[in-house]
Amino acid sequence: MKPLLPSRASDAGVPGLACLFVAAVLALPAHGQPVVDAVIPFADAHVHLNDPAMQRDLMQRWGATHAVVFWGGRSSNESVLDAARSQPELIPFASISPERTAYRPAWERDDPALLHQLDALLASGAFRGIGEIAAAHFPAAGFAETDFSPLGPMMTGIMELARKYRLPVMVHVESTRLQELAAMLLRFPDVPVIWAHGGYTPLFLARRMLQQHPNLYYELSARTWPRHPRSPDYTILRDGVEVWPEWLQLIEQMPGRFLVGTDASHRSPASEAMKFASVQDFLRQIRPPVREQVARGNLLRLVGLAP
Repeated sequence: MKPLLPSRASDAGVPGLACLFVAAVLALPAHGQPVVDAVIPFADAHVHLNDPAMQRDLMQRWGATHAVVFWGGRSSNESVLDAARSQPELIPFASISPERTAYRPAWERDDPALLHQLDALLASGAFRGIGEIAAAHFPAAGFAETDFSPLGPMMTGIMELARKYRLPVMVHVESTRLQELAAMLLRFPDVPVIWAHGGYTPLFLARRMLQQHPNLYYELSARTWPRHPRSPDYTILRDGVEVWPEWLQLIEQMPGRFLVGTDASHRSPASEAMKFASVQDFLRQIRPPVREQVARGNLLRLVGLAP
């Protein structure tokens, strides 16, 4: 898939980091020809697929060769799977996450019928993973808080299905449930767990969890944004552009354990372009010898698409 760059700064329509990226792309030398910063191919680990057409355009413009997709506010397991059938670069994950109004009561009463639904979805062989499962998610605009134990019957059932079908699981678990998440990882050492946004943990907790749990993968979606709407502490950037050297050091020490993502949700072309531009800027700061693993290799291996 050949990436298409914005032809003018106004095409990107985004402030901050995305505009800086576009400005760099469009810098003109004396002979009048544009200098184009090469787009780094990457596999996006985190997309809420609300608009498949917008997603396809964004992937082409910003170098995403593949994307893990699951539902958003305007989609479902069925619509995600339909899109993936027509766009083979999309990697569908099945979700029964409790933020869904229809599913939350089942989580509250530990209803095994919901696990049977997930089992039926996975038995089709069409899905390459499970998630995003927001077991413990702080409240946000339009998103009610969820707070279910990673050791509870529902998460345990999900992990057992992941083991049965040999699939990775993406979980959103905040640091308030860190001990239970650690215990879950120990209980299912053979199940790869993708930690969405790395639980927004600080550096020392990221290092500790990765050292103690070899089946844990730290996913960086929303951590590379210049600003995060929930907390300025959630970004790993020290000034909106440069990654903290300590974070780069950890990522390059453990390159097989990190994934990149956009957390795209297709609210607007401008907001999504910011997210994709932030991934490109982050990847440029990683040394080339380890960049390919973080950008693509780790995720494609987890979902069975590695060459």
